[in-house]
Amino acid sequence: LIRESWQRVSGSPVQHGLVLFTRLFDLDPDLLPLFQYNCKQFASPQECLSTPEFLDHIRKVMLVIDAAVSHLENLSCLEEYLCNLGKKHQAVGVKVESFSTVGESLLYMLEKCLGAAFSPEVQEAWSKLYSAVVKAMQRGWETLPEGD
Repeated sequence: LIRESWQRVSGSPVQHGLVLFTRLFDLDPDLLPLFQYNCKQFASPQECLSTPEFLDHIRKVMLVIDAAVSHLENLSCLEEYLCNLGKKHQAVGVKVESFSTVGESLLYMLEKCLGAAFSPEVQEAWSKLYSAVVKAMQRGWETLPEGD
């Protein structure tokens, strides 16, 4: 189910990534200040979403999802990568709680893209995959020494 649905999304990752991040900023506008390029604060999500640097970030996020889909049967091979990704997100001020909002935004994007094909089974499969990815990223938080 995951591979089938991802095939319909992965052809235009930036377009679908924009849907994901637009939804994310709608759900939690406080995440916008985490994205600064050249020390510039964005006045609006639209301003952020149109910068080349942010579009590059979208590409990277979609590549991580693609890697997870490609390694469904063996997510543990991505463990170290995802753990380090967690550390990077913590270093820039992302809170673990924000990942549930990202998950909601991912499901929203999939629903918008897939329409009627976004069945309860597809939603459940993606929720499980996303949960496994976030657990691996959270281990990056937990491996940092106290006080960091």
